Parts: sequence; C-alpha cells; structure tokens
Amino acid sequence: MTAQELLALTLRAEAGDRPVRAIEALAALVVNRARLAMAGAAECARFAPGGAPGLPFSLLLARACRAPFLFACWRPRHPRRAALLEAARAEDSHLAICRRVAARALAGALPDPTGGATHWHEAETLPGWALGQVPLAEIGGLVFYRLEQVAGGPAAAPATPRRGGSALGRSAVAGA
Repeated sequence: MTAQELLALTLRAEAGDRPVRAIEALAALVVNRARLAMAGAAECARFAPGGAPGLPFSLLLARACRAPFLFACWRPRHPRRAALLEAARAEDSHLAICRRVAARALAGALPDPTGGATHWHEAETLPGWALGQVPLAEIGGLVFYRLEQVAGGPAAAPATPRRGGSALGRSAVAGA
C-alpha cells in the first residue's frame, strides 16, 4: 500500500464523515509529524516510530500514520480496521474525498490550518494527555495541539485508548 493510500484510508476512518476542513487539518497533522521525524533520530522515534531520519518523506508519512495511539483504525484488533479495509474495496464517496486530500498533502499543496499540530482528539472527549494543554485549533469537531517534549523526560503520554464511534467512526483518543 502506498503512503498516499495509507493516509487516505486513515483520514477516511478517523475523519471521513467530518467537514473537508477537518480532513485537511488531520492530513496536515500527519505531514507535520513526518516533517518533524526528518529532524533527527529522537524526533523520528517520537513522530514516526520504526523510521529513520534519512528515509524518504513518503515512508516517514506512512510511519506517522501508524504511530502507536495516533490512529485507532490501524490497531490489529480494532473494530474499525475491518470496516476501513472494506470501505477501500467499496470505493465510497468519503474515501474519494480523502484520497484527493492525501494527494494534496503528499504533493506539499495542503496548507496547515492547525498551526503545526502534532496531536489531536475529538472535541467530544478530553483525554488525560490534553489536560492543561492549550489547543492550537479546533476544526470540524477535532482539537489540535503541539506538545513539546519535556527536556530530559518522556513525551506527554496519551491516555488509555477507549473505543467509540461507529464502524468507520472517529477515534475516541488520539495522540502520542
């Protein structure tokens, strides 16, 4: 699967039923994480686990999509995963929109309405990692943050993932 298709499927699962601006904002967040992963080994481990700073941008973007706790749809036993893969075969209209957004993101033609966000969650939830954090933006029911790593300490830890949403619904908790 190409990085573009992986991003499109991720966007479909996590924000496909939201306004296009929310889908674009989530794509911008993944691009932000992939760009930060290019900065060095520590950043790569944090934002694109399993990658290396010298990898092509598209591969780092794919790693960012599958970073632990960022997108629930890629967890092996998560209920949305099977529904997501079925949506790819069914060619639904929401997926077509997400594919266009993903293509723009990989081409560098997608503006970042989040202000450099690296973490997100649904507005309906408040995960533990977001307590005390100042959001950069709220777009289409998604709240965006840029969490700085504490010097000498671990990055802000995400809350324990919770299930929520419909078969192709949104993640109850996202970040990491």
